[in-house]
Amino acid sequence: MTQAAEPVLYEERDDIAIITLNRPEKKNTLTDAVIQGVADGIDRATKSPDVAAIVIRGADGTLTAGYDLTAASDFAESDPPPRWSTPYGAKGPKPREGAWDPVRDYQFMGNNVRRFMKIWECPKPVIGEITGWAIGGATDMILCADLLYMASDAHIGYAPSRIYGTPTTMMWVYRLGLEHAKQYLLTGRAIDAAEAHRIGLVSQICDPDEISAEVEAEARRFASIPANQLALNKMLINQAFENMGLRTSQMLGTFFDGVTRHTEEALQWTESFDEKGFRQVVRERDDPWGDYGSAPKAD
Repeated sequence: MTQAAEPVLYEERDDIAIITLNRPEKKNTLTDAVIQGVADGIDRATKSPDVAAIVIRGADGTLTAGYDLTAASDFAESDPPPRWSTPYGAKGPKPREGAWDPVRDYQFMGNNVRRFMKIWECPKPVIGEITGWAIGGATDMILCADLLYMASDAHIGYAPSRIYGTPTTMMWVYRLGLEHAKQYLLTGRAIDAAEAHRIGLVSQICDPDEISAEVEAEARRFASIPANQLALNKMLINQAFENMGLRTSQMLGTFFDGVTRHTEEALQWTESFDEKGFRQVVRERDDPWGDYGSAPKAD
């Protein structure tokens, strides 16, 4: 019996740590194991005296296509907890069929946010390498990085804005400002590399064949700066955004995400997966905007 590949790979070399999302057959979509693997990688790199900076990337040309909606059971969000306990451990009533527990949902998604925020809180610089696609929940994760490098043929966006989600780490408004945050969060539009660079979402655009080498070269340069200096400067910059209410925005974003997944429209949308198929339903969502799976095919 063949052993399943690790969902996240970790490597240290040349003064850097490389964390690689490793589900290429599923476009590196996020499961609980992937999210935990990234968090564990950040913890490991933080503790390592040999690591000056960290790179996060995806295997086989795609960062991640967001949450794996076809593997909801992996997260067990819809399953009742043992002994019908509440999220805080107190005994509660057995939930009725189809009931939504907002507190339990908030705890569940909040756990993902806490793990994503390890990237933000890490005292070492973290560079996000955006290749292929970074969609939905992918942005909740990668926008926590310090610097973003993007392949010239890549796209990033929060498609769940159209139905079934709100950003949980809510980094969009802090990285983009009001006008562009509304432009892309109200519409869910896909953003190509040139536009991402123009609006200040990413630091650099790179040739797809050269992005990994360029990201690693930049990460290695941090070895020339004392670790304390890097940690204190990162903390100072981050604190400015914390003072602007980042944690409150994340609390609301995480709670609203649960609400948007349990509206009548959202429930009907997910019910249509069985009738039409997942890809067709998503295509219909994106047809009016002509992006993601509905984008015109390149010649």
